[in-house]
Amino acid sequence: MSKTGLVWFRNDLRTKDNTSLQKAVPENTNVIGIYFFDPRLFETDRFGFRKTGKFRAKFLLESVSELKENLAQLNIPLFVYRQFPEDVLPQFFEDRDIAAVYLQKEWTQEESDALAAVKSSLKHYTVDWFENYDQFLFHPEDIPFEITDIPKVFTNFRKKCEKYSKVRPEVDIERLPESNMITNDTALPSLFDLGFEAFQPDHRSAFPFKGGENEALQRVTSYFWDTKKLSYYKKTRNGLIGTNYSSKLSAWLANGCISPRTIYHEVKKYEQQIAKNDSTYWLIFELIWRDFFKYISLQYGNAIFWQKGILERSYDWSDNKEAIQKWIDGETFEPFVNANMLELKYTGWMSNRGRQNVASFFAKELELDWRVGAAYFESLLIDYDVHSNYGNWMYVAGVGNDPRDRKFNIKLQAERYDPQQKYQSIWLQPTLF
Repeated sequence: MSKTGLVWFRNDLRTKDNTSLQKAVPENTNVIGIYFFDPRLFETDRFGFRKTGKFRAKFLLESVSELKENLAQLNIPLFVYRQFPEDVLPQFFEDRDIAAVYLQKEWTQEESDALAAVKSSLKHYTVDWFENYDQFLFHPEDIPFEITDIPKVFTNFRKKCEKYSKVRPEVDIERLPESNMITNDTALPSLFDLGFEAFQPDHRSAFPFKGGENEALQRVTSYFWDTKKLSYYKKTRNGLIGTNYSSKLSAWLANGCISPRTIYHEVKKYEQQIAKNDSTYWLIFELIWRDFFKYISLQYGNAIFWQKGILERSYDWSDNKEAIQKWIDGETFEPFVNANMLELKYTGWMSNRGRQNVASFFAKELELDWRVGAAYFESLLIDYDVHSNYGNWMYVAGVGNDPRDRKFNIKLQAERYDPQQKYQSIWLQPTLF
């Protein structure tokens, strides 16, 4: 008897090492992919920012386009819609006799609400749902903690995971016969369709890359094998200028164009064939940080979006709109903050060092409501990841996982990381470049 499985792609825009695909292909005669440019993701939020700004939107379009091409290589069609999933899927199911849906497990509020709406819209159909935790380095079934007992301090989490957990191998995806390729008249929207004007990337950007699975794998090849920059990652990761001071893999990770497992196993291969040192370990260390914030989100749920954070700690936050706008526009009294904010404004990118400084300045110096800063980052950052973004902002604001509640000395940071002011010159004197 013929069976049809539907793979609903969200933040897992890849064919390599994708658990939903790996499960769907052998269990079904036919497999269909679907992706929604959900209008809710492009609405204006309560702070006045578009939830997905133009930089994220462009990278997302590129990623979905490449996913469609790569799925076609597996003889799996990808249907694309710019509508609410719960409005499309009932009719979609009626025409195709779908028995099972495979998707990456998400748990934050908006994603959970969207899934609930879809399930409600399909209540008249008999459907098996297969949700997979597929965005972790260490799978939730493999860590030495119950979710309710995740340590508040990263170091404790990291050491136990490193000691007691193993990273799972990548999964292989079979290719379906060509007869699976059915008629598909859907097309990707344009940037204009999503509400944005076409634009050219700023030539000063440290992130001039495109979205997509192939692009992610090419970046790994370039950063690891071609240039061997991985061997120097720990020394250069606090850089501010250029494409190679860090791996820049975060944007592809955030969209699921590459899995953390793929990166981990490639690092291990590099260590065997080229060199193993503090730098190769440090890239894995950063992947564990990423996991940590995901587990904190799993543990605390919506508390990561609350003003009091997971610590339920109260501060006298301000919502001074003029101060917020000056921060956004790079017009504060700190040139180093201004330079970083202008880079973000014009490129959708900012270094990790920059993010820590501008967030600390926003929350600790200006004492502005940290959730506004987090929402602005959500709109602008190409590599926006809900768990890392809100986890890091809570951390810096003193309502998250930093037991020391530190405040950055911006002037000292600028002297240390931009001693000759080369970075500041790029962004504060743009007419010279």
